[in-house]
Order: sequence, then structure tokens, then C-alpha cells
Amino acid sequence: MKRAVVIGATSGIGREVAKLLLADGWMIGAAGRRMAELESLKAMAPDKVMIQQLDVTDEEAPALLQQLIDSLGGMDLYFHSSGIGNQNPTLDVAIEMRTMQTNGDGFMRMVTAAFHYFKESKREGHIAVISSIAGTRGLGIAPAYSATKAFQNTYIQCLTQLARMQHLPIRFTDIRPGFVRTALLKAGNYPMQLTPEYAAKKIVKALKRGKRIAIIDWKYRLLVGFWRLIPRWIWERLPVK
Repeated sequence: MKRAVVIGATSGIGREVAKLLLADGWMIGAAGRRMAELESLKAMAPDKVMIQQLDVTDEEAPALLQQLIDSLGGMDLYFHSSGIGNQNPTLDVAIEMRTMQTNGDGFMRMVTAAFHYFKESKREGHIAVISSIAGTRGLGIAPAYSATKAFQNTYIQCLTQLARMQHLPIRFTDIRPGFVRTALLKAGNYPMQLTPEYAAKKIVKALKRGKRIAIIDWKYRLLVGFWRLIPRWIWERLPVK
């Protein structure tokens, strides 16, 4: 039986992916900040779901991740779906720093812990992360969010190369959704919103196919392809909101 650890399993995409993997026969190690939500997920299949409360911004989070892996009996897939984001046109420094701490420091802390686990256990592994299409172009309305997502894109590319250099059987999937109707978007009026359930189905399909980069879904693949063609000097003059 395959085993997956889902960080950020308390809501949104992470929770829906955990439910789909569970229905597909996986053992699930669910982690997140809200214990009540973790317990409700475990209640769906008490014998197949192990839970661990953790916050990716805490230095002790990797140790708690290892505890969860041990209780699960191992890990085949590490799925990172923990992130925050805000529009911040006033450049409130507190908002920018919180975003950096979660999407930068917290992301790196947990992904490197997963990398070391697979390396030290000498077993095949799969590391999949939720980044964003925002990482492909800087959005002036959300500077730290865009920048941290670009960081995540590049960091996973670096780890992919590092794993090959070290001859490690670790696969990577960088999942780049468009706008998904979760608490992350709050009350914003965003176009082409996807439901978490729909996005999760597309994500699980991409995981099964072993895709290296997965833009969710086809509408956003077209959008990203288009805006990559826009010259930098034009992009920087566009009032993108």
C-alpha cells in the first residue's frame, strides 16, 4: 500500500487531494495547523489516516514530519499544499514578511526535509508541491506572493537537478494552479475560478502521470503561454489586477 504525506490537509486543495488519494487506496499522513480539521479527515477512515498538527514556519516542523512518517510506516509521496497569499498594493511589510516566512522559509524547510528522508532511506520517492501560475510572471498587486512562487518553481528545478546529480530516485512535480476557489482568494472577484474538487482531480491525474510541471487547467495553460509572449517592458506597464 502506498503512503502519502499531505502538508496543508486541513482545507482547500490539500484536503481534496488527500481525500482522492484515500479513495484510491493510499494511506494518508495528514498535517496542518488546525487539529479539528485533521481529526475530521481521520474520521473518514481511521485505519488509513494518521494525523500530525504542525506549522511549517516552526523550526520543529521537520521533526514532527518525521514522527508522522514513522506513524505511517514510511512515505512514497510528499505533497506540499501549505501557502498563504495576499494582494498588497500598499506594500504592508508585515504582510510581505508573513508571506515570505510561509511560502519561502516554511516551504524550503519542509521540502528539504522530504528530500533528506528519501535520500537517507534509499527509497524511491515523489515530491509534489503546489506553487502557482503567479510564479511565471511578477504581479504588482501581490509582490511577495508572486516572488515566493517563482522561488518555489526555481527551487524544485534545482532539487530535480540535484537528485539526478546524486543518482537519487526522486521524482518532482511542480503544480501551478490558476485561481482556485479557496480561503486563499478570500472575497476577491477573480476570473476563471476552479473549484477545489475539480483542481484536485486534475492534480491527482498529473501525479499519476508523473508530470514534472502541471498547470491546472487548460485555460491557464493558454493564459500562461500568452503572457510569456508579452515583452517585459510591456508587461511592466500593464495594470494587472
